[in-house]
Amino acid sequence: MIRFRDRGARGRHAGAWVDSYHSFSFADYVDPANMGFRALRVINEDRVTPGAGFPEHEHADMEILTYVLEGAIEHRDSLGNVANLRRGDVQLMSAGTGVAHSEMNADAHLRAHFLQIWIIPDSRGLPSGYQQKSFADLPSNRLVEVATPDGRAGSLRVHQDVTVSLARIEDGYRVDHSIRPGRGCWVQAVRGILALNGTEMREGDGAAVEDEPGLVLEAETDCELLLFDLA
Repeated sequence: MIRFRDRGARGRHAGAWVDSYHSFSFADYVDPANMGFRALRVINEDRVTPGAGFPEHEHADMEILTYVLEGAIEHRDSLGNVANLRRGDVQLMSAGTGVAHSEMNADAHLRAHFLQIWIIPDSRGLPSGYQQKSFADLPSNRLVEVATPDGRAGSLRVHQDVTVSLARIEDGYRVDHSIRPGRGCWVQAVRGILALNGTEMREGDGAAVEDEPGLVLEAETDCELLLFDLA
């Protein structure tokens, strides 16, 4: 079964300095039918004006991934980390026992465009931590693991039975993914146009997949996607 989540049906917050789309319920946007998918709790697509951003605030007991699509972000947190993220960078912050952080647009001229993703960890009260890696230069037409439970193959280590993969597929090519029994997948279209098992998806569309043996991801234009394979 595949349940598609149309980009136009997402929640939206258009503020003075941020334009944000919510695939799942978040903050003032409440949709009981879309509270998340398995351990995947939040996918927000944010665009932040130059010099603005999210001032210091706190989180606990959440794995928070940030993937930068355009522009630059300056990260600061109560663990002492200060980092700059640019296009293709992925940040994984394990909020664990609690961490305060800020995420600001570090560019004076360009909007920052990024995805923020929350994954519920497998345990509460874990040590807080920070990881960052660039995935700007990836081989095309294959799934590349970005975050895994064991940090294999140079991926970031996430405290949950989930594999987060990134794929950039050239027009006319396809990528296949087998799904083990009992697991489910979420596909998030990041750029371009693709077909998921024959159904078209565009930037911002999502899809929850359960009780399917596998996925066929075919590029109708050059495209990019995130794939979450969850217990």
